[in-house]
Amino acid sequence: MAGDEKPRAPRWTLWLPLALFGLFVVLVVVGLVRPKDTTIESHMIGKPLPVFALRAAADGRPGVATTDLATGKPQLLNIFASWCIPCRAEAPVLGELAAKGVVINGIAIRDRREDLATFLKDLGNPYQRIGADDVSSVQLAIGSAGVPETFVIDGKGVIRYQHIGDIRPDQIPLILQKLKEAEQ
Repeated sequence: MAGDEKPRAPRWTLWLPLALFGLFVVLVVVGLVRPKDTTIESHMIGKPLPVFALRAAADGRPGVATTDLATGKPQLLNIFASWCIPCRAEAPVLGELAAKGVVINGIAIRDRREDLATFLKDLGNPYQRIGADDVSSVQLAIGSAGVPETFVIDGKGVIRYQHIGDIRPDQIPLILQKLKEAEQ
């Protein structure tokens, strides 16, 4: 009964699943061994801030505009939100910087006025100005992708440094150094 035999698959097809699995293992090992560069380079460093004017986000503090950041003296522009957990951790560090004489302006992202008031009451208010960015348009225009982020702005309104994530106590010297460099 030679007609009842099924055609046999080529021999190499038996090894195909094993070869694909081996290739997968090699790719995983290479991904684990080779260090990943996690540096994020901002395309806004060295460029002037985009033109914006944001209404006041909190009682007792004016809003913030591009012209407020080109005063002849370097300052910080902090992107934050009351609903952001790392922003809460960063708040005492910003207070410490403000106590050292650093001018800090804030942009509150997609925040409610009452939530922001509670945040500032509970954690302190290091900001001279706080603008409300309800749709993240300014945040995106300056190259910020999340909260918190802090920018060092020189006296002419040019972005000189971008710190992604919350500023930790051990990073205060770095921020002070970046402000000093922005004076030149």
